[in-house]
Amino acid sequence: MCKRCNILKKIDKTVIVETKFIGAWMLIFSALMQAVFLIIGKWDYTVLLGNLLSGVAGIISFFVLGLTIVKAVSSGDAEYAKKFMSASTAGRTFFLFIVALLGVLLPCFNTIATLIPIIFPRLGLLIRSFMVKRMDKNSKSGDNGEVDKVE
Repeated sequence: MCKRCNILKKIDKTVIVETKFIGAWMLIFSALMQAVFLIIGKWDYTVLLGNLLSGVAGIISFFVLGLTIVKAVSSGDAEYAKKFMSASTAGRTFFLFIVALLGVLLPCFNTIATLIPIIFPRLGLLIRSFMVKRMDKNSKSGDNGEVDKVE
């Protein structure tokens, strides 16, 4: 069996599922942003490169967040978990800062198209929270999404 397959088996399935969810929303928001740049006549290759740079960085950051949460929770030590999460947050923030700095300083990246996608994972999480709340509300009210038949 390949090494990649072994590594993926060790990663918590929830982390993979949630990262795919965020990745899907990243693609949707990125496509919308590309369309806006195209519509206003400001699109060029630097917009695409900036979007790719921060989009990939955002997904990596979210994936590392998931791995960090799993490791912190599985440690069983609340104090260690708190310090570990804090260090991870600082590291991921620094990583995103470096990505943003590269996007601003290097002329091959559009500044706006680099900075905006950094918030896309948060928007995906916001959508996820609304979806979960709606599912919880439907399950508590006994509504399974079907329309009642009227005879």
